[in-house]
Amino acid sequence: MAAGVGGILCALATGIFYRRKLRAGAQAQRVDALARQALEQQLDAAVRLGEQANSERAALEAMLADLRAQAEQCAHDREALQASLDAASSRSDEWLQHATRIAHEAGRLKTLTITFERWHEQMISLMSQNRDMHKKNQELSSIVQHVLIVSLNASIEAARAGTAGRGFSIVAGEVRSLASRSQELSKSYRESLHRNDLTTTATFQDIQAGGKMITASLGGVEVLATQFQSRLEQAAA
Repeated sequence: MAAGVGGILCALATGIFYRRKLRAGAQAQRVDALARQALEQQLDAAVRLGEQANSERAALEAMLADLRAQAEQCAHDREALQASLDAASSRSDEWLQHATRIAHEAGRLKTLTITFERWHEQMISLMSQNRDMHKKNQELSSIVQHVLIVSLNASIEAARAGTAGRGFSIVAGEVRSLASRSQELSKSYRESLHRNDLTTTATFQDIQAGGKMITASLGGVEVLATQFQSRLEQAAA
């Protein structure tokens, strides 16, 4: 009688343990699927952020090249204006015509201030986007860290399950490896963003300083041209 009761209890215990193993295996599969989905989404987001950073860096380099070209053209135009003023002093019959052209050219060049204002706004927008990318990268890093913890816990549970959890232990290891690579990618991207911040800040300061210098110079040329034209008109009268 006692032997029969013992056999029944043993069978019940075996059935309970088997059902627990089945539930643990199903739960492990769900955790693995969720972890893989989260990692794939975050990796896609990291790739998109990297492509956006490269695009913005290319736009920034193009903007710098345009700024240098505008500065060189401004210097050339100023030299041309000065040459026109010097030539006008030796040809009294063409003074008034030269003065009119100089005033018109100075007014046209003064429209460069609009270009500098537009660049200023674009740089502010770019810096704001950099801050947003920093925030998104921080969120990615937090998610990856959480996945690492989940995969480690899954490995521990698989080890406790013994032979039955060996397959899930391999899957958990792969998830942990993928999360580690994502963590390295996030770190590298964060460093790239910091370098991009330095470049953007330096360019922003250069645009501000260059814009002020060129605007002041053009303003002085316009004033001189206007005074010169006024004196010639008075002399002609």
